[in-house]
Amino acid sequence: MNQISTLGQILEIDLSNDCKLRYLKVGSGKPLILMHTIRTQLDYFQEVIPELAKQYTVYAVDLPGHGRSSIDTKVNYDEPYMRQAIVNFIEKLDLNDITLVGESIGAVLALTVASAIPDRIAKVVSSNTYDYETRYADGLRRGNLFSNIVIANYAIPIHGAIFAFFENWLFLGLAMKGGLKNKRWMPRALLSEFNRTGYRSGFRYVERNVFANWRSWDKARTLYAGVKAPVTLVYGDYDWSTISERQRTAKALGNINTITLENTGHFGFVDNPTKLLEVVLNP
Repeated sequence: MNQISTLGQILEIDLSNDCKLRYLKVGSGKPLILMHTIRTQLDYFQEVIPELAKQYTVYAVDLPGHGRSSIDTKVNYDEPYMRQAIVNFIEKLDLNDITLVGESIGAVLALTVASAIPDRIAKVVSSNTYDYETRYADGLRRGNLFSNIVIANYAIPIHGAIFAFFENWLFLGLAMKGGLKNKRWMPRALLSEFNRTGYRSGFRYVERNVFANWRSWDKARTLYAGVKAPVTLVYGDYDWSTISERQRTAKALGNINTITLENTGHFGFVDNPTKLLEVVLNP
């Protein structure tokens, strides 16, 4: 049995435009929504969900096209598309007084969703925002030499699709290793689940399409000024972003202070879940 299935109720919600999202619901209290990174899924948060569920009703979501959510190879999986899906998710469930928590692209979405529906959002925890790309898969390619060489091939028409088709457990692990500092390797059971997801029909399209829409994640920063809820901005000291990029994001949010976690990489909720949990529960 997949570990995540033991943590709470696994549900599916049918949104507009044939988009269906899988999500996990567990706990009691005010709503808290978890949004994961590129190429992962709600299982990404399995280490922190039990503790969060003691204080909140936790909704851990598979972003559009990710995990076991539906896949549509006719849409662009850019920031506006994913943002609207989460907004629709919130409105369909009629959630209010929400804490939004995200990492990487999930951190960007936490901020842009908060900007889109400010009256429903109580606070935001945004970890390792992925809002600085200047080229295809820029962030992931900063992780290590392996990622830079291999992921660059994904961008090449036709060749990239073939190259992505041969992605496997070892390749995925080596690429994700570039986002870890505290741990030597992504937990094997978690990595195996990510790898299984990669063999879903249409998933390689989603994977490459998210990277191909890199400009939308950089552009999302222009929406941060609309965030009205208090924001906790946190980075691992070994995140892929540069100091100047972090300062630029903080400035876009009104020159807020940031929290820096020691010995933590880009995949903070896996690399250092205890510290991230402390940040979420005691911002």
